[in-house]
Amino acid sequence: MRISPVEGGSDHQVEVQMTLTAPGCGMGTSIAADARQKILAIAGVSEANVDIVWDPPWNPQMISPEGRERLGMA
Repeated sequence: MRISPVEGGSDHQVEVQMTLTAPGCGMGTSIAADARQKILAIAGVSEANVDIVWDPPWNPQMISPEGRERLGMA
């Protein structure tokens, strides 16, 4: 993730790269659009870009401790 100031203002631009759990997932575009909308809802963010990437490949170790707890993996 990269956060940078928007030129000439006090707002910020957020750029995110996210890896999905499966390359064949047909929901990738929808998930990225939803993430973008959530980021744009943050105060002080006026621009957001979410790119789906496949490197590094996703693996269960990428789940945060909070995510593991919510999924009952802790």
